[in-house]
Amino acid sequence: MDQEKQSVLVVNEFHPETLAKLDASYHTTHLWQFTDDEKPELIRSLDGKCNAAATASWVCDPIIYTLNSLKLISAFGVGVDGIDFQQTEKLNIQVTNTPDVLNDAVADLAIGLLLTTTRNLINADRFARTDAWSVGPFPFGMGLAGKTLGIIGMGRIGEAIVERALPFKLNIAYHNRKPKPLPYTYYPNIEELAKASDILLCMLPGGAATDNLVNQQVFDKLGAEGVFINVGRGNSVDEEALAQALSTGVIRAAGLDVYKNEPFIPNQLQNLDNIVLMPHIGSATVETRREMGNLVLKNLEAFFSNQPLISQVK
Repeated sequence: MDQEKQSVLVVNEFHPETLAKLDASYHTTHLWQFTDDEKPELIRSLDGKCNAAATASWVCDPIIYTLNSLKLISAFGVGVDGIDFQQTEKLNIQVTNTPDVLNDAVADLAIGLLLTTTRNLINADRFARTDAWSVGPFPFGMGLAGKTLGIIGMGRIGEAIVERALPFKLNIAYHNRKPKPLPYTYYPNIEELAKASDILLCMLPGGAATDNLVNQQVFDKLGAEGVFINVGRGNSVDEEALAQALSTGVIRAAGLDVYKNEPFIPNQLQNLDNIVLMPHIGSATVETRREMGNLVLKNLEAFFSNQPLISQVK
């Protein structure tokens, strides 16, 4: 069968450019355009005719697991929090994601947050837009040379962050489940890493295993001059404890790109002036999102051509 006639179930609305390419290359059915009442009949009509789905990696309608002919989920994104792997393993469904192509973009944003928080750049901009400077100078920021950047989760993005951090003369430390063959100091738990760090950067993945691993005890260890940054997943941070630590001076500042219940950000964080808040834009560059979409398509093409998948998760 010609590839252009293959059927793909598009589970939800994500990157518009990728959706347009899917529509151009395949016979697509957009599940997200149907009501909950219409979806069961739609799935029944696709059974035996459709064996591949494309979805955002962070959310996926569980009704797709009732499509008996489904054999592949090609996910747009790295963190696959939205995929039910108990179901995919039970039903022998292969899953792919889009790693590596977003490493640079996320690492760039991490460094941006690092500079913005340590030098208090958002408040400095506001300061310069008023008459405050005529009254006195802006409060001093925190220099980077000689400080220790502790990374929780030294994966591919973590290593890309290190490449960018070293020219700032930062020392590097990290925590993983197991040490890696890297020339940086390894700490066996997050609290020990926090105690040794001036800037603690979280790159933990999502999922129940990482819930609230960055908590009050970690912030206590990080200390009053410490800065916390999260570009991993929001569920790993106790947001109430973070707000308390920031408001009481337990830590100096924070920069976040991810949150527990996106797009909701707790008011107690929004109301603080020693935190920088980004709307989950780590991979949000034109170039990166395009390459993520291309990888979704390449995995589909490999699947329909009976070739090895490009970036299989499980």
